[in-house]
Amino acid sequence: MTARAFPARLSPFPLFRARPAVAAALALLLAFLALPAGAQSLPNDAGLIRGFEAVVFGAEITGTFSDSSYLKKFAGPVRVRVENPAEIDRKAAVAGFVRQLNRDVDGLDIAMAGRGEAANFVVHVVDRDDYQRVGRQVYHRPFGHTPGNCIVRSSYGRGGITRSDAIVVSDEGDRLFRRCLIEEVLQGLGPLNENTDAPQSVFNDTSRLTSFTPYDRLIVNMLYDERLRPGMSLEEARPLLPAILKDAKRRLRL
Repeated sequence: MTARAFPARLSPFPLFRARPAVAAALALLLAFLALPAGAQSLPNDAGLIRGFEAVVFGAEITGTFSDSSYLKKFAGPVRVRVENPAEIDRKAAVAGFVRQLNRDVDGLDIAMAGRGEAANFVVHVVDRDDYQRVGRQVYHRPFGHTPGNCIVRSSYGRGGITRSDAIVVSDEGDRLFRRCLIEEVLQGLGPLNENTDAPQSVFNDTSRLTSFTPYDRLIVNMLYDERLRPGMSLEEARPLLPAILKDAKRRLRL
């Protein structure tokens, strides 16, 4: 079955200048290992289910390269590789977030690709000057324009996501990098839409959050529940969502 590719965008975000390379890498790694829980309260269960439906079954960009009619996620292990031509080495920060995802999301087998192991999720860490060049390579569009500060392209069919490529700008500050990394990696796992009604979420481009929030942990845990399969329609999934949400909240102690 022909895979489809879906790009997710990020709206303009305040820019910050990079710190010295070593200090920046260490500070960012520590931030990922101790991400704050977030101060905002969660919506009620009905609101959480509406939010799940919006980001999992909606489509931020509609057209030939997107399909919002069915659920999308990786059906098997996710193996991540970092391509880091940027001046600052962000590999440790990416690996730290991948470890957190593997720890915090039940049902998701995600890890950094080992030596000689094929990767199906590539994080391209680039300086601003290389953003367009790498975007053209990822999208196979020699004259295309890549919007925003970061983006993810996911190839998928009804059998699941087969590959995701996230492009993240590195040299415009730690805060922008952290926000972009979290959003694009999460969206590349399947919640490919935005939700402007969720202030507690990085899936909301108007928010300034830079952590893997409780709201987003619930969304991704629900998506990777074994009861939800790639290719399911909203009508098939909807009756299962209350029980899946209840179980996810219990696991996450929310």
